[in-house]
Amino acid sequence: MQQNNVEITYCTQCRWLLRAAWLAQELLTTFEQDLTSVALKPGTGGIFEISLNGQLIFSRKSAGRFPESKEIKQLIRDVIDPQRDLGHSDKT
Repeated sequence: MQQNNVEITYCTQCRWLLRAAWLAQELLTTFEQDLTSVALKPGTGGIFEISLNGQLIFSRKSAGRFPESKEIKQLIRDVIDPQRDLGHSDKT
């Protein structure tokens, strides 16, 4: 089985731990059989980034906004299991 590790780096100065933890819970619920780990990594300077297997898949700074949970689920699904149906998260 492939090891799939998600890392969510969040800004402690901005108090974004709850946002990061909520997103981690969403990912663990959706991909409970597919993710080896979801790590929360404290950072500073307004950072909110999500990486999958060491590859950055979302940056708040680059996007100019926070991610929607469904878009992160779609990005992860597209890498680890492109054929998977995400149900309501696939609806536009």
